[in-house]
Amino acid sequence: MASGDLERGGSNGKNRANNYYQSSSTGPYYLESTEKQWTSWLVPMFVVANVAVFVVVMYINNCPKKNLGFDGSCVAKFLGRLSFQPLKENPLFGPSSNTLENLGALEWNKVVHGSQGWRLITCIWLHAGVIHLLANMLSLVFIGIRLEQQFGFVRVGLIYLLSGFGGSILSSLFIQRNISVGASGALFGLLGAMLSELLTNWTIYTNKATALITLVVIIAINLAVGILPRVDNFAHIGGFLSGFLLGFVLLLRPQFGWVQREHLPAVKSKHKAYQYVFWVIAVVLLIVGFTVGLVMLFRGENGNDHCSWCHYLSCVPTSKWQCGKE
Repeated sequence: MASGDLERGGSNGKNRANNYYQSSSTGPYYLESTEKQWTSWLVPMFVVANVAVFVVVMYINNCPKKNLGFDGSCVAKFLGRLSFQPLKENPLFGPSSNTLENLGALEWNKVVHGSQGWRLITCIWLHAGVIHLLANMLSLVFIGIRLEQQFGFVRVGLIYLLSGFGGSILSSLFIQRNISVGASGALFGLLGAMLSELLTNWTIYTNKATALITLVVIIAINLAVGILPRVDNFAHIGGFLSGFLLGFVLLLRPQFGWVQREHLPAVKSKHKAYQYVFWVIAVVLLIVGFTVGLVMLFRGENGNDHCSWCHYLSCVPTSKWQCGKE
């Protein structure tokens, strides 16, 4: 990992960095008394799995043996072969970009021309360093546990994985000269699902306006971070859009009164009409979006050729920094 690279290999690398500002006010639900609450176990397992993968990556990286010393000596040498690459090479306290690439980081050329589509998934489980890992796992705990408690492990697990996959597809379409790792696309998917869940279950919310404004501000701040250099905002955007649409499909709640409908005979339908409309539109958009994205990717197309201004979504040049070519 070259100097200044916070998450991607190469000096022009992009970061799936994130700063997930959390607030309990984003989910002021009114829950009917008989609604089931789930025990969260999948999200903690995801955290354990990510930490375990990072330890394995650092063991394979073996800085004391493989570091040639051009960028300095290994950091935290007392950890032995788990010690980190020199800070000049990787300021996030992690492995080299070569190690990440060998172990499944997202790399456009290998995905398209090397028939290694599995990298669209494996990159989600890799992290560039301890700081990167901690930021993502804390965000996953704050966002994921609440969602899993309310909707169960199947739906939250699907949103997490499919959003990460969607983020990888969009990242590959627009950023093709660097490697990428990180769970940020999946985490943005959970944020997107929180927003669509609020919208599709609007009638059972209390403090609706406050909840919506708070959640929109949180999402906007996190997406705004993505315009900084070396941050892979395309993974963020792809994950967010995937999760937003998946939320309409997977996170529907019955309308108020359905659980106790024997006492409220006027409630004859489990869901309101607009919820079904959102569901159909979201399913169509998901199928079209994933299909078009995968076809374009494996045809070797560059998204920037079809959108001349889209590169500004991932980096906006200023007098303080420049944006490298994608």
